[in-house]
Amino acid sequence: MTTYILRCITCKKEFDSQPGLYYCEDCGKIMGTLEVVYDYESIKEDPVVREKKFDKKASMYQFSFLLPTISKLQLDEYVGGTPLYKFDLLGMKDVLVKYDGSNPSSSYKDRASSIAINKAIDEGNDILFCASTGNAAASLAMLNAYTDMKTYIFVPAAIPDGKRAQLEISGAEVYAVEGTYDEVYDLSLDLGLEKGWYCRHAAINPYLLEGKKTGAFEIVIQNDFEVPDYVFIGVGDGTVVSSLYKGFWEFREIGLTDKIPKIIGVQAEGIPAIKEAFEKGKPYKPIAIDGSTVADSISVGKPRDVIKACTYVEASNGFFISLTDDEILDAIKELGKTGIFAEPAGAVPYGGLKKLIYEEKITESDTVCLVITGNGLKDVNAVKDAISKTIFTTEEVIKRFEE
Repeated sequence: MTTYILRCITCKKEFDSQPGLYYCEDCGKIMGTLEVVYDYESIKEDPVVREKKFDKKASMYQFSFLLPTISKLQLDEYVGGTPLYKFDLLGMKDVLVKYDGSNPSSSYKDRASSIAINKAIDEGNDILFCASTGNAAASLAMLNAYTDMKTYIFVPAAIPDGKRAQLEISGAEVYAVEGTYDEVYDLSLDLGLEKGWYCRHAAINPYLLEGKKTGAFEIVIQNDFEVPDYVFIGVGDGTVVSSLYKGFWEFREIGLTDKIPKIIGVQAEGIPAIKEAFEKGKPYKPIAIDGSTVADSISVGKPRDVIKACTYVEASNGFFISLTDDEILDAIKELGKTGIFAEPAGAVPYGGLKKLIYEEKITESDTVCLVITGNGLKDVNAVKDAISKTIFTTEEVIKRFEE
């Protein structure tokens, strides 16, 4: 494990790592989210970095020189190393598609959950908790099922059955609570911090972003160190979009690349809280809005990692856009024709690319990567109208092919 410090995103005060320290108390839980800062000059001298000794299919733990944990579990060998496809899409050639639906629990959230579990072990904690719209909770529950640590999960009662099933079969203690994600989040955070449980809330725990940033590392090495011009990602709480910037920035900082892509955060038009905060300009301030979307994984009205998300997207010269639910559902169906079945939040990068091509903000000469964060089997109800209800008799099938 590389040495590191923690730094407040707002006041820049620095802290040494210690159990239970998740945010700058002077700035508060949202304005005072922390960054993990490494000794990048020393990392440049690591033989793996100097010689670019990377494996395109290895787990995210090949990047241990930029990770904040010591412990490592058997399942960690299967977290990350997800495929990077190339497709001709929407009139563009070789669009990169980073597909994290092949992670152990079928979502990008495994990268953060793996770090959370190992960090809890490092700190001597034996209980982890999480509030989630489904994917983060399912990820923590599945990955932690193999350990002796307890898992307490808090979810809105309305989460899809596919995500609820993963929670129940893992042996986690699940509390499906009436209310929105934001209400469930606040309930779990107050309870978990009071009890001293280890927090698997990526928007408040700075270490979890460190797992998520490895997706950016993999995009670089799997694309032979060619950095795309644009990277599209769905945005809810703001942590994944922040993590991608940090990953690309760190690879540039240690000399592996010379470029950071423009990062395009894609939100649902029904609940675009971070987009609105970004467009109001600096100094960025969190806002809370009421709304909903078919993309439950990004249905967040009170985002917690909004300051990092806005700051980092601006630093990349990127921006935020939003899609209607109809545009999101169309994106699922169109992306499915490539052979990739994405849940609604996972399909929004495709919809975002389609929108910017139509608006002539992206051309066929640009290089693009879409980050698909979750498998479509997580939420089949979202596309139930696309499932044919037609039933044939044996005779009808035979007759059809005799014609």
